[in-house]
Amino acid sequence: MQLPAPFSKLEPFVDQWALGTERERNHARLTSTMEEIQEFYDAMLSQIHEALAHLDRFPLGDMPEDAQMLFNLTLSLAEVSNSVERFGEPAVPNGFDSARFTPFSPYGPIP
Repeated sequence: MQLPAPFSKLEPFVDQWALGTERERNHARLTSTMEEIQEFYDAMLSQIHEALAHLDRFPLGDMPEDAQMLFNLTLSLAEVSNSVERFGEPAVPNGFDSARFTPFSPYGPIP
């Protein structure tokens, strides 16, 4: 599966960052180098407005597969943004081990 055509330059990031769960995105951030994170961040930031406008055309629970992959990339951008903008490293400095964090929702567990 490929990303929607206008976002083809983001294809190199799909395998590493188009992940379906918060835990997977957190793991990708923690196991990536800052160089990998920065490269992904820069590429995504250059197209984020267009990506969000594209995604806004679809209901959240009923996106075509290519749009869902793009959506997952935008979630990974949110996951890595603090590493780039605040910390300068993949993990939160002096923070608890984020692998211990269990995401939850009032609607039930989040995978």
